[in-house]
Amino acid sequence: MRKKILTLQPIKKGYIMKMYKCKICGYVYHPEKGDPSQNIPPGTPFEKLPENWVCPLCGAEKDQFIGQSI
Repeated sequence: MRKKILTLQPIKKGYIMKMYKCKICGYVYHPEKGDPSQNIPPGTPFEKLPENWVCPLCGAEKDQFIGQSI
């Protein structure tokens, strides 16, 4: 059985992306920075994160994040 490799495509420059804050620990996901700890490249919007992505600080799932205006 072959594993599927997920390739994330960053959004074009100039596009304003929303930040998301973890309701559990307060970590803020910044799309411009991505998440190097989980191999998420800079420019990846929250909506394009893999379903199995979790908060790098507390392990909370994506549904525990709320959108923040930039």
